[in-house]
Amino acid sequence: MGKVSLTPDLRHEYVYLFKTCEIRLNRISEVDLIVSKILAHADRYRALEQLVKVPWYVIACIHVLEASMRFDRHLANGDPLTARTIQVPAGRPKTGTPPFSWEESAIDILTYKGLNKWDDWSLSSILYILERYNGWGYRNLQPEVLSPYLWSCSFHYVSGKYVKDHQWSKTAVSKQIGCAVILRRLAEKGHIVLEPTILDLVVDYSPKKATKEAMELQRELNKLPGIFLLVDGKAGKKTSDAFRSISGKYLPGDPRQVA
Repeated sequence: MGKVSLTPDLRHEYVYLFKTCEIRLNRISEVDLIVSKILAHADRYRALEQLVKVPWYVIACIHVLEASMRFDRHLANGDPLTARTIQVPAGRPKTGTPPFSWEESAIDILTYKGLNKWDDWSLSSILYILERYNGWGYRNLQPEVLSPYLWSCSFHYVSGKYVKDHQWSKTAVSKQIGCAVILRRLAEKGHIVLEPTILDLVVDYSPKKATKEAMELQRELNKLPGIFLLVDGKAGKKTSDAFRSISGKYLPGDPRQVA
């Protein structure tokens, strides 16, 4: 399965899809029920956030999709906590003796997946991480179908589903509520703020070619103290310097960026 990188184009795609995400009204009561259950357990998710540095609402989304919000199941895949996981990823946690607490298992899988070391929790990056958590099968093999792991229950998704590992059905419809839909509803109800950030607007280094995306980035950078850019749509040295001043990195493609 080919690796998918979080490129500027992919960031823009995620932000656009999230902004245009409309929840199907005939499913809104189901979505609201999930949101109410998440909020009922928010303290537990927030406590875990303090341990692994993953936003509580990201943990909650994974819990919904992987384990139906059951606290007697592994966050990794919904297997019972009375033994190590059997489904992929199998044999988790590698250490300790079952039965495991939900927190033990959750810390193990979030660490195993590298989420505890991820330091970009912008909107586009959150959606990237959640899609990566489920796998790139849809994007790589069925690109005409947006992943239901994110978009099920919205108008971005109609049908098409992996009914088992590596078994594709064009007509199957996911009954789950996608992570992006959950996040969208949490934001709509004012429980979280998920407005695009500077990192969501990142563009490739391009000092000669002007783009509207670069103009948008320049306008947002100009809102920050001490930054004064000509809004010409050319993401050159000065734009890259300004981006580095708030992100710690030059724009992708800047020859000064050390790999």
